[in-house]
Amino acid sequence: MINTMKRHRFKSLLAFGLVMSVVACSDDYLKEVPVGSLSADNVFSSVTGFEGALVSLHEHSRDELAGDDLYRYFDMNTGTDIATGAQQFEDYETYLTQFTPASERTWDWVYSSLLRTSNFIIANAERADLAHIWANEEQKNAIIAEAKFFRAYGHNILATLYGGVPIISEVYSAPKTDFIRSSRQQVYEFVADDLEFASAWLPLTVSAANEGRIVKAAADHLLAEVYISLGRYDDAVQAASNVINSGLYRLMSERFGVNKDKPGDVFADLFAEGNLNRSSGNLESIYVWQYEERTPGGQGTRGGNQLVRGWLPFIQQLRDPSGSSGMVLADTVHRGVGAIRPSTYFLYDLWRDNWDNDIRNSQYNIRRTYYYNNPASSYFGQVANFYVPSDTMQVIYPGLIKVEGKPFFGDVGSGRTAKDFIVYRLAETYLLRAEAYLRKGDLDNAALDINTVRMRANAKPINASDVDIDYILDERARELIAEEPRRRTLMRMGMLVERVKKYNMKEKTRNSITEKHNLYPIPQKAIDANFSATLEQNPGYN
Repeated sequence: MINTMKRHRFKSLLAFGLVMSVVACSDDYLKEVPVGSLSADNVFSSVTGFEGALVSLHEHSRDELAGDDLYRYFDMNTGTDIATGAQQFEDYETYLTQFTPASERTWDWVYSSLLRTSNFIIANAERADLAHIWANEEQKNAIIAEAKFFRAYGHNILATLYGGVPIISEVYSAPKTDFIRSSRQQVYEFVADDLEFASAWLPLTVSAANEGRIVKAAADHLLAEVYISLGRYDDAVQAASNVINSGLYRLMSERFGVNKDKPGDVFADLFAEGNLNRSSGNLESIYVWQYEERTPGGQGTRGGNQLVRGWLPFIQQLRDPSGSSGMVLADTVHRGVGAIRPSTYFLYDLWRDNWDNDIRNSQYNIRRTYYYNNPASSYFGQVANFYVPSDTMQVIYPGLIKVEGKPFFGDVGSGRTAKDFIVYRLAETYLLRAEAYLRKGDLDNAALDINTVRMRANAKPINASDVDIDYILDERARELIAEEPRRRTLMRMGMLVERVKKYNMKEKTRNSITEKHNLYPIPQKAIDANFSATLEQNPGYN
C-alpha cells in the first residue's frame, strides 16, 4: 500500500504540475521566467506543500543507508569493536584523513540535505505572510517540530563524529565563506533546544498510513542520548522515562506478526519483514525508515535497503572442498559482499555465559550453519565447512538473520531488500536510561533496566555490581547490532580507540588507530572553501 508519505510526495508534484498548467494559460506565457521552479513561493503556499517538503527530509535521513554512497552507513560499523571491513578502516591512517571520502561523506550528507532542507522548512513556516494557511498554532508548530527533529538529528551526528562544528540554523541566500566552529557542548545544547521544542509539539502517535513519521517518543529518545552527552543525567533519565512510562510502547515478549505460527522466537519476530512497524503489532518500534518497491520515493537514491549487501558473507564465492563452486544465489542466500563482518567478540565472546539460553544467539537470529546448495557440486546438501581454503573473513562467517528480507524486485543478486529499518526502538531507550543511571551512580536502577532487556532475551540477570560502561556496550552489541551506528556510540562515549584495540580482529586496524581517531577530521575541502575565516582542523590531522 502506498503510504501517506509517498502520497504527499505525489501531491507536491501534482501541485507543481498545476502551477505549470496555470502558467500555460496566461497571457504572458511566452516570457522566459522560471515560474514553475520549486521555489518557496510555490511549494510553501499550502500545508500540503510543507508536508511534501517534510517527505524529502525523511528521504534524506533514510539515505544514510539507501543513498548514493553505501559506505556512509557501512563506515558507522566497520573498524569498530563489533565488526571489521573488507577494506574500509582496515588501516585508519590511510582510510580516514581530511582528504579521503571517509571524512567527507557524512559531513556532505548532513549539511547539504538534512540541515539545508530542515532550515528551509522552519524559516518558511515562520513567515508572517503565510500565517493564513495554518488552521491553528498547533498545526504550524507540528510542522516546525518535525523539521527541528531532523535538524537536531543532523547536528547530533556531526557533533558526535567531528566534535565542534558550525551550527546552521538559517537559510543563506548568498555564498558564505566565514563559518566558525561552535564547541561540541554548544552544538549539543542547540540540539537539545530543538528536541525540547519537538517533544512539546510532535504527535504521540500517527496513523498506519503515516507510518514512519516522527512522533514525540522519537524526540524524547534522542533527547535522552543528548542529555547524556551534556552530562545532564537526571534529565536523560526523565526523557527516557517519558517514553518507557508513556503506556504506548512495550518490549515485545510474545510471538507476533507474520511468522508467529512458524518456528522462531520473539526477537526474530521483531525483524521479520512486515513486522517492523507499529501497525503490525510491534509496540517496540519508535522510528522506522520506510522502504517500498516500485513506488516513487520509496526506494531511496540508490534503491532499497542495503543491509544484506553489507552484513552478509560473500557466500557465492565459497568453494567446496574439491575447489568447485559450492553455492548459488537463492532466496535464502542473498548476495552479500562481506563489507561489514561481525567480529569474534560479537559472534562468540558475548554469548559464552548464555550460549544456549539467550534467544538473540538462537538459530533464528544468527545463521551459523550453511549448506552447499549448488546442485552441480558433489557436496550438495552437506554442511559447508568454515575451514575449507577460503577467506573466512569475507566469504563465510555466521550471518545476522535480522538483516535478511525479500530480495529487491525478486532479484537475489541485487544485494538489497525493501524491508523497513528500525532506527529507534524501546530496548535501546532502556539501555540509554541504564547508561544515565550508571553515570549518576545509581547502579541498582541501571541493573534493573539492563535486566528488563535481558529478561526478554531469556538471558541470565546481572547484579548491580556487574554494571559498568563496558557491560552496557556489550549489551548494546547483543541487542542492537546492525541497528545502532556503533561508531557513533563509541565516539559519543570517547571509547572508540580503547574498544577497537581490545576487540577488533585485524592487527593492522588495532595498530593503526590512535587517540586522534576518537574524532573524524574536518574535510579539507570544507576548510579550503571557508576562506574568509579559519575552520580549525581537529588535533592530529596535519
